[in-house]
Amino acid sequence: MLARLLLEDGEVDDVVDKLSRIVDFVDQLQAVATDDVLPMAHPLNMSQRFRDDAVTETDQRDFVQENAPSTERGYYLVPKVIE
Repeated sequence: MLARLLLEDGEVDDVVDKLSRIVDFVDQLQAVATDDVLPMAHPLNMSQRFRDDAVTETDQRDFVQENAPSTERGYYLVPKVIE
């Protein structure tokens, strides 16, 4: 079982109907012939606009980290949560 859904008795029929409609829609999508369709990264036929890779802000790390409870060598120190 992939999921354990806690449903009230009155909710089961509604959930079954909705899940069945989702499965039917997936079946409908799989029936579409896509063999001649080329993959694309963007739905519009246009080129990507690039900007210059230039630094536009000053380094304010030390100023920002003044509010942190604990830092060391520019890193935030946090309590260990995994052993």
